[in-house]
Amino acid sequence: MQPIRIAVFAALLIFCVTPWASPPIALALGLALALTLGHPFASRNSKATKLLLQTSVVLLGFGMNLQKVVEAGRTGFIFTIVTIVGTLLLGFLLGRAMNISRTTSHLISSGTAICGGSAIAAVGPVVEATDEEMSVALGTVFILNSIALFIFPMIGHRLGMTQPQFGVWAAIAIHDTSSVVGAAAKYGADALQIATTVKLTRALWIVPVTLATAFFFKRKSAKLTIPWFILWFVVASVLRTYIAAPAEVWSTLTMLARIGLTITLFLIGAGLSRKSIAAVGARPLILGILLWIAISSVSLFAVLRTV
Repeated sequence: MQPIRIAVFAALLIFCVTPWASPPIALALGLALALTLGHPFASRNSKATKLLLQTSVVLLGFGMNLQKVVEAGRTGFIFTIVTIVGTLLLGFLLGRAMNISRTTSHLISSGTAICGGSAIAAVGPVVEATDEEMSVALGTVFILNSIALFIFPMIGHRLGMTQPQFGVWAAIAIHDTSSVVGAAAKYGADALQIATTVKLTRALWIVPVTLATAFFFKRKSAKLTIPWFILWFVVASVLRTYIAAPAEVWSTLTMLARIGLTITLFLIGAGLSRKSIAAVGARPLILGILLWIAISSVSLFAVLRTV
């Protein structure tokens, strides 16, 4: 069975490099593989996905002008503060009302408020979350991310959203950076630039949220996870803005970034397991859905009237 798994995995991976593959298709293929044959290299998937995602995001910086990066970051700053604080508070209240453990509800709230799995991975050790609690939170966020990647572009087109509007909305309302970039890339180049920048600005809030978590959970030794790849994204944008190079150089790097992100989404889908889906349960999933609906609706209302 393992040789068959490897052969199918390799074939799908090669397909993700071709022009026919898109982020939603790659994610769907990964899910199909995970739920049928299974991932042949499951133990290495998490580390490979993280490295490829961060590398691809940095490469995206070579396609962005620094002035646009700063402007996009400023645009999403107020939205970021309001939605992060509001989501964490709402998650706490709903978690208590639904009798969900404080740790699980905080992990799901943090993932919804900031940047999905990365935020959960950063906050988990601080609250001393168990493997089961981590699996439930990550599974909940992953399921909603998968849905968002498919439906957000359709909603944006149906509402006639401009690319800047969709970029800001996707960065706020979709959990993981990979799904934000995938949805925005499908919507348009301007949406991709804005969404990536706003999302990375949002990801920096991992640090203060982790410190606040340590305080409220009374943990004296908080292990901080700083997303250093965001700094390299900015460096790439500076190089793109101030270094004269043939346009083909920047376009090639950007193309490699998009291919990398497509492969990342395939690997994310392939890393899912029936066990992780079964571990989610009804109440945490409902909590995740309620928080997602709240942040999506509020941010959509604000974006349509201010951006």
